[in-house]
Amino acid sequence: MNLAAHLALVASEAESHGGNVALETVVFGIIAAAVFALLGLVTFSYRNVANRHSAKAEAWAAEHGKDGHGAGHGH
Repeated sequence: MNLAAHLALVASEAESHGGNVALETVVFGIIAAAVFALLGLVTFSYRNVANRHSAKAEAWAAEHGKDGHGAGHGH
C-alpha cells in the first residue's frame, strides 16, 4: 500500500465516522468541574482556621508582650 492509498483510506474512514465531537468532549468539562469543586471544598475547609487556636495565640501574646519578637506580617 503506497502513501496515497493509505491517505485515501484514512480520509474515507474519517468522513464516514461522523458523530458529534462536542458530546465526546463533554467528559473533559465534567472532569474539570469536579476538580474545581474538590479544590473549592479544600479551600473552604481552611475557613476560620486562625480563630480555632485563639487561646494559644493569646497565651503567646501575653508571654511575649505586645510587640513580640518582630514576627508577623511585614517584618
